[in-house]
Formats: sequence, structure tokens, C-alpha cells
Amino acid sequence: MQQREHSVCCVEGGLYSPFNCSPPVTHHTEAYLTLNSFEKNGDGGGPSECDSKFHSDDILVVALSTGWFNKKGRCFNKITSSGNGRKVKAMVVDECDSMRGCDEAHDYQPPCANNIVDASKAVWVALGVHSDDSGGFDITWSDA
Repeated sequence: MQQREHSVCCVEGGLYSPFNCSPPVTHHTEAYLTLNSFEKNGDGGGPSECDSKFHSDDILVVALSTGWFNKKGRCFNKITSSGNGRKVKAMVVDECDSMRGCDEAHDYQPPCANNIVDASKAVWVALGVHSDDSGGFDITWSDA
């Protein structure tokens, strides 16, 4: 696999499973936290789905897998992510596309799994997650 700025890129000829649903949301929904840049020219690809804008990596923002994103139904809502003995509230600004990927619009990354909270660096810092865990980190989340 190739990597570009800590992101895993698609492998030529690779097969990737699309997901249009995610596990049910509860008070402690299990998820996998991934690191994303929401800035222009960052590894998140294009502007955010909710507002067609880019966002600083220094603010608490997340993208949710397609099913949890709920056709923009969670746009601008806050979620509470818990992990590493800490909690943080962050605003949903984007979809972590579980249906499409491996193209320029998705920064040549595979489709997201159905259990992803793709978070800005600020969320990782607030949760105290170490940079060497940048591949991902198990968390729980709920609507705030």
C-alpha cells in the first residue's frame, strides 16, 4: 500500500467493501477513531459535505461513516467521543464516505468502514491519543 501524509491509499486492483449502513447509535456506540485533515490540501480530500468549506485542524470537528452521517442529518450537531479515559464534544461537518473512494475527490483513499469517526487533530489532542496511534483508536460515541 502507498501512503500520503499518513493516509492509506488504494491499491491498484484492490477490492473494497462499500457500506450504506452503520451499527445502531446508542449512548455508547463503539467506533474506530481515525485522523483526518479538514484543511484545504489536507488528506481529507474536498471541502466538507455539510457546508462546502474547509475547517482548521485545530478545531473540534469530525466526519462520520455514511450510515451515521444519515444523509446530512447530523450536520452541525455535536457528538461526544470517549476514549483513553477522556471525553470531547465535536461538531459533525463531513461524511466519511463508506460507499465510494479510490478517486481524486476522496484523496485516493478506500471507502470508510461503517464504524468510523474521522476526527481532526484537535479531537485527537483532546482525547490524549498519541500520534503513533494515527492509524486509529477504539472509542465510543453518542449524540451530545
